[in-house]
Amino acid sequence: MAGKRDLFFDRLHAVLSGERGKGDRILSIAPFAHYFLLAILTTLCVVVFPLAKLPGTAAVGQDLPGQRQGSPTELLQAESLVQQGQRLYEAGQLSEAAAVLQQAIATYQTGNPLGQAMALRNLSLVYQQLGDWGAATEAIASSLSLLESNDEPNYQAALARSLDIQGRLQLSQGQAEAALATWEQSTTIYQELGDQVAALRSQINQSQALQSLGFYRRAIALLRPLTQTLEEQPDSLTKAVGLRSLGDALRVGGNLPQSREVLQSSLSVAERLQDSEAIAAAQFSLGNTARAQQELEVALEFYRQAIATSPSNLTRVQAQINQFSLLVETDQIPAAQALIPLIQSQLGELPTSRAKIYAQVNFAQTLSHLRQTESTQPNTYPAQLLSIARTEAQNLADTRAESFALGSLGALYEQTQQWAIATDLTEQALGLAQNASASDIAYRWQWQLGRILKAQADTEGVESQKYQGAIAAYSEAVSTLQTLRNDLVAINPEVQLSFQESIEPIHRELVSLLLKPGSSDANPANLEKARTVIESLQLAELDNFLREACLDAQPIQIDEIDRRAAVIYPILLADRLEVVISLPGQTLRHYSTPLSNSEVESVVGRLRQALVVRTSRQFLQLSQQVYDWLIRPVEADLAASEVKTLVFVPDGVLRNIPMAVLNDGEKFLIEQYSVALTPGLQLLDPRPIQLQQLTVLTAGLSESRQGFSALPNVLPELEQIQSEVPSRILINQEFTSSAFQQAINSAPAPVVHLATHGKFSSELTETFILTWDDRINLNQLNSLLQATDLGNARPIELLVLSACQTAVGDRQAALGLAGVAVRAGARSTLATLWQVSDEATALLMSRFYSELANNTVTKAEALRRAQISILEIERFRRHPFYWAPYVMVGNWL
Repeated sequence: MAGKRDLFFDRLHAVLSGERGKGDRILSIAPFAHYFLLAILTTLCVVVFPLAKLPGTAAVGQDLPGQRQGSPTELLQAESLVQQGQRLYEAGQLSEAAAVLQQAIATYQTGNPLGQAMALRNLSLVYQQLGDWGAATEAIASSLSLLESNDEPNYQAALARSLDIQGRLQLSQGQAEAALATWEQSTTIYQELGDQVAALRSQINQSQALQSLGFYRRAIALLRPLTQTLEEQPDSLTKAVGLRSLGDALRVGGNLPQSREVLQSSLSVAERLQDSEAIAAAQFSLGNTARAQQELEVALEFYRQAIATSPSNLTRVQAQINQFSLLVETDQIPAAQALIPLIQSQLGELPTSRAKIYAQVNFAQTLSHLRQTESTQPNTYPAQLLSIARTEAQNLADTRAESFALGSLGALYEQTQQWAIATDLTEQALGLAQNASASDIAYRWQWQLGRILKAQADTEGVESQKYQGAIAAYSEAVSTLQTLRNDLVAINPEVQLSFQESIEPIHRELVSLLLKPGSSDANPANLEKARTVIESLQLAELDNFLREACLDAQPIQIDEIDRRAAVIYPILLADRLEVVISLPGQTLRHYSTPLSNSEVESVVGRLRQALVVRTSRQFLQLSQQVYDWLIRPVEADLAASEVKTLVFVPDGVLRNIPMAVLNDGEKFLIEQYSVALTPGLQLLDPRPIQLQQLTVLTAGLSESRQGFSALPNVLPELEQIQSEVPSRILINQEFTSSAFQQAINSAPAPVVHLATHGKFSSELTETFILTWDDRINLNQLNSLLQATDLGNARPIELLVLSACQTAVGDRQAALGLAGVAVRAGARSTLATLWQVSDEATALLMSRFYSELANNTVTKAEALRRAQISILEIERFRRHPFYWAPYVMVGNWL
């Protein structure tokens, strides 16, 4: 019973739509909208006090007694009315509760402002449940006006609690920033009063506002320190909600296993309390996390449990919508259809709120997809539902929600190719988003407008105004994304899929427009813009991988770095492979090959496999084919320009192969040019290597550790390096994380060489370097190596990882390599793409350091000479396996 609770819980935004996996099917009406719900809808359970008891009663959570005025009879009458209002509220008789509370307020007006303020706060809460936002706003404003001018502790405690209700009201109306500020104010008051439990509740509310704004990292940072405090407390609804809020934030922050663990703890607390609302909310959140983990049947079962358990109409209907969308996704059409009448009926009974608006949008999107899969006659219900959502958003004055509803409606008309209406609705939605400074919504409508104009330009030609308008809209979308880097990276795999399904296509579609045949051959500005956009995409991918916008990007001209280097940008588009090339002192040029993504991925994938099968020569034909795509069209220009180094900014699966292995039919590329890789010129420190005295800190494992095989040639490798350049060696038991840190602190060296197992993966958590006692992840590596920067007043010149490898079968594994290169803070990283020959590596590294020590060649040229020395050894010449996996990432000078 609610009357037995310490707290009252309102589920303002009770549903996270949780789409993942086959999301492209749901996205048929709007390639972003369904996943947008993932980013803005989470299980937001705002913690507020129950309806306030009369001062002097023994209720948990009561206000402290104020100065009583008026006759005892009047006070007793008012107290009785407040208690009656509480009983009616708990029984769901909201209109009756409001009438009784109004009588109590009138009675308190004779001389008890504190009691009057409490009753007004309660009345606001009842009006919020009724969806009467105007009356709720008026009541809470009156409550605050009675309390704000009195500094007495009793009044301040009541003020903080009224602020809690005001924050709840603001959030439910879509005013998340205002709600955050309100709850920050109430937290300060609770802390000044020494009420740490109430302050904890208010901080949990702040995290809900932050999540509503999309600031998931800030929400996690706020909640994590509270977790230990919560765990130390006895079971309470505050504890259940706090854990659930953290679990939701962790899901959206990308840590799915920990999200599930924390949510399970929340469920356990709720079950011990036997609180049906808290149980249902935890079940629902667990369903969302299970769905993100692709455990779809588990997710469905959690949704069913939440529907059966929850006494909240809003929670039930939104859980049914989630269940409905998941049933559609998994092709359980009859079961999905059975839910439609029930959802329609219950949606109509809900009071207006942002939660209801988003539920309507979510339902409309899934209904539209279901209509397409069934090939039935078009129906107007999804459009009607979105129109209703738009009207309700206007009634709430919720600009963000109105923009979202309007834009989603525009997407429906885009789907049916009703271009004029689609354009008008999308432009309206964009204007609302921009007026609200909602960049996280605006870029989606800019993209949508670009798609609409592009579809029309495809029939009118590249010289049409629609074509130029499409480029402008796409360009604005990319520009908006640049301002959102911090908000788009702290995201879970659900939103990573959104990256692949929306953020990445925006960039690629714009590049495709800029390089469209007949549009840009004579337009250097378009070529330059295409290069800038593809570099922005590279940065966005790394941000997405690292889950933080930590990359300091500055535009750099290639001529500023190396006048003997050419930069090659292979760009994978849906229908062709484009290559943009920058030659020293020349304007950009490009050439294209008609190829689908699947063709490129197939050839590159087979080449990657052939490069590690030493008994086969299949690699040769495949490497020649990729050479024909990337180098053949420009080989004469390369020769004429007398460049010495080819710098590749590889795209997609091309990151997984060493460009040195490309073959023109007679020679490998490495036999003609030094080769380097970079995630983008914008990330380069353009200075050449600064090695007044080359010293190396080396560390490695030769013995088997943590299930990884022994590397018997590691010690000879490190000893050979020591014979070439001054070195310190940490081997086996000496190579612990702490010893490595101490070595860096005590004697920083410009080169750090690690001969140990490691893995580069598209999963941040699966990218690591092995030590004797631990695995060093990217963040730890960054922390360890920062000591060199601090102690030596300059960054590490070169980080060498001589036994790491990209994850087998992971098409995006080289993101891990790029992430290591960037996150380590070293200006250059030399790494291996597969587990290499111990013997060949020892020889290659010895030659590499010998060349580097003479300080007359670039790092890329030192690597080239070392690779050639292995290529010329008879027993290693037969296959690139031995010399090809070494890649230089970053500054090649």
